[in-house]
Amino acid sequence: MRNSAPGDGSRRRAEAFGLRAERAAAWLLRAKGWRILARRLKTPLGEIDIVARRGRTVAFVEVKARPDLSAGMLALQPRQRERLQRAAILFLAQRPRYAQGHDLRFDLVVVRPWRWPVHIADAWQVDR
Repeated sequence: MRNSAPGDGSRRRAEAFGLRAERAAAWLLRAKGWRILARRLKTPLGEIDIVARRGRTVAFVEVKARPDLSAGMLALQPRQRERLQRAAILFLAQRPRYAQGHDLRFDLVVVRPWRWPVHIADAWQVDR
C-alpha cells in the first residue's frame, strides 16, 4: 500500500482543474487569433501560464480558475504580478526577437465553471 500525505487527492484534483483551465484559456486565445508561444513556462523567477503573440503584441497571460469573475480578478495579488513580471523579463532576455518591436502586456484569463472563459486584455500595467 502506498503512503500518501493527507490532502494529496485534493491537491491532484486542483492541479488537474488548473490544467483544464489553462487548456481552455489557450483554446480561447487561439480562437481570438493568438499564437501560443509557451505554456506553463517555468523559470527560476516564476511560472508564466501562457505566452501568446498576435501581430506585434506579446501577452504574458495568467490563468485563474475561480467560481466567478470578481474572485478571479481578486486572485491576482501584487506579489504574484511582480513574480510574473520578473519571469517575463527573463523570457524576453532569452528571446530578444520578442523584446524589440513588439508591444508587451499582461493579460488575465478567468475560467469559471460551466461558462466561457473571460479574457481581460492588459489586466495590469508594469511600473516602469
